[in-house]
Amino acid sequence: MKEKKSVPTMKDVAREAGVAIGTVSRVINGCSVRDDYRKKVEDAIARLDYHVNTYAQGLKAVRTYTAAVLIPNTYNPFFGNLVYCLHQSLTDRHYHMLLCCTDYRANQEQEYITMARQNKVDGIIGLTYSPDLIIDDSIPFISIDRSIGSHIPCVASDNFYGGQLAAEKLAELNCRHVAFLRIGSSLNNEPNKRKAGFENGCLLKQLSYEEKILNDGDSIEEFKTFLTSHYHNGHLDFDGLFCVTDEIASYIIHILISLGVRVPEDVQVIGFDGIRAFGNREYICSTIVQPVHDIAETCVNLLLQDQVTSRPPLICLPVSYAPGGTTQEKENV
Repeated sequence: MKEKKSVPTMKDVAREAGVAIGTVSRVINGCSVRDDYRKKVEDAIARLDYHVNTYAQGLKAVRTYTAAVLIPNTYNPFFGNLVYCLHQSLTDRHYHMLLCCTDYRANQEQEYITMARQNKVDGIIGLTYSPDLIIDDSIPFISIDRSIGSHIPCVASDNFYGGQLAAEKLAELNCRHVAFLRIGSSLNNEPNKRKAGFENGCLLKQLSYEEKILNDGDSIEEFKTFLTSHYHNGHLDFDGLFCVTDEIASYIIHILISLGVRVPEDVQVIGFDGIRAFGNREYICSTIVQPVHDIAETCVNLLLQDQVTSRPPLICLPVSYAPGGTTQEKENV
């Protein structure tokens, strides 16, 4: 009977590389090591086909090297891109991701938090909507776009400035009478600040503006009713529109086309999020771009930070404007 080959250990890697076992440990855990030592260890790992026993490593460090991510869904391109970046950030730190899609259901958000705690994940990153979400102190939690409590850090884009930037950009593009279109949560979350920022930008630039605000659950068809009521004799009352998300902007553009309104010749449209076609091509509309990669990196860094007391309650990351064919940039005017 053929003798079963033993699984290589960290000691075997150290012996093969001719280094101390502590050096092997530092390479595996991503710590600083001299380049020549790192190469010796990596070559030895490849020759021996050594694999880290993350379960045993977790028991020793009282960690599982797993983080849960709560997200509404992955078919929305913004959420999908956020999940992709979070996965990359966690993988770069030798962590696994437990993905939980909540579909905006409050009870499911709470159930997933309970499940994550029972599976002893090292922490949770959540973009949540439940008004009654209960998060105890037994597990680190990083919130995206929503301040839940002073002990739970929130990471978000600078939504107020993003709204203001949209108004300023429309004014720069010679718009004079604009509208703000929004579907929003009743929660006091960070994206709600886009409205106040837009209003401030309109006041600064002396833009005339109107708003159509829908609450979660309202029919999106109300936007069509609103725009149709402002369409007279082949002319729309507005020459610029700011939509609270790129998804809504896409819907609005289809309504305008059905009315015979040309975009961007008759009306210019700016969205919010920075969604690209197929993830890496052109922006689907002119947009306020959220720094998704930086959001993910910041969330993961905060989650894995040892000093809990040094975590700030809110981190706002800068946004930017990007043309996407639904505005008339100066060189094209």
